Amino acid sequence: MLEQTYLNLAQTILDTGHFKGDRTGTGTYSIFGYQMRFDLSEGFPILTTKKVPFGLIKSELLWFLRGDTNIRFLLQHKNHIWDEWAFKKWVESAEYTGPDMTDFGRRSLVDTEFAVAYQQQKQLFDQRILADDDFAAKYGDLGLVYGSQWRAWRTSTGETIDQLGDVIKEIKRNPNSRRLIVSAWNPEDVPTMALPPCHTMFQFYVNDGKLSLQLYQRSGDVFLGVPFNIASYALLLAMVAQVTGLQVGEFIHTLGDAHIYSNHLDQIHEQLSRTPHAAPKLWLNPEKHDLMDFEMQDIKLIGYTSEPAIKAPVAV
Repeated sequence: MLEQTYLNLAQTILDTGHFKGDRTGTGTYSIFGYQMRFDLSEGFPILTTKKVPFGLIKSELLWFLRGDTNIRFLLQHKNHIWDEWAFKKWVESAEYTGPDMTDFGRRSLVDTEFAVAYQQQKQLFDQRILADDDFAAKYGDLGLVYGSQWRAWRTSTGETIDQLGDVIKEIKRNPNSRRLIVSAWNPEDVPTMALPPCHTMFQFYVNDGKLSLQLYQRSGDVFLGVPFNIASYALLLAMVAQVTGLQVGEFIHTLGDAHIYSNHLDQIHEQLSRTPHAAPKLWLNPEKHDLMDFEMQDIKLIGYTSEPAIKAPVAV
């Protein structure tokens, strides 16, 4: 079963993970070096032991594919998964005049009055991003994150490289190439990014008419982030397979630091106690033959049944 591959990772961390401090001050249980393999001919690898919002995965991937780095596109699609980093830039700026939002990620979990103020400021922030072009340009942009690196990598000569576009051309021209690689880790740009890339590079591989993809992820939040990453890159693989005329093969997910945050332990135990459902099927509009032509309605899951969602705080 596809999902058991992920559940095995979570159990391995609980059984053998080392406790470590981390950048957020939360603390994690961590292992280093782990690989999962998902045969997409068996179904689409979205978790069923908790509900994963596929609409957020679709809109985020379309955001990446467009080369966009501003959260306005995401907010227009009711996607808030990148809000915290943009909001942090706003409340730490000299222009912010609202209540103190220092350490908002953790304080909002334990202080009810603060949580209400946080939600109010956050809602006002989102509204301004959507309505005010200048404000969105200044505070909605996250720096040269994934979409920029994938589609417009800046060179030392001032030009840009469409890495993903070039790889798709090469898959069609020379499917045996061992250079079908897209990198998001640009050392020069890392200091200016809201969040340095966690999924740092991916490589395509063609064999027997099937397209496979391997992702290297330097850091994986196993409860919150990794389920999104699995579904997102499986979707990317399927979309690239369609536009290159290939069948789907395997998605291979290689992790560096795979960790469970110390405040996610109850949630992961609850998830592991649940029984997985059958994997759904992915439907892509067969009329779409260019990545830039896909819209939200062109991507659907068929037969997705899951257990209820499990909430957990995001470490920022």
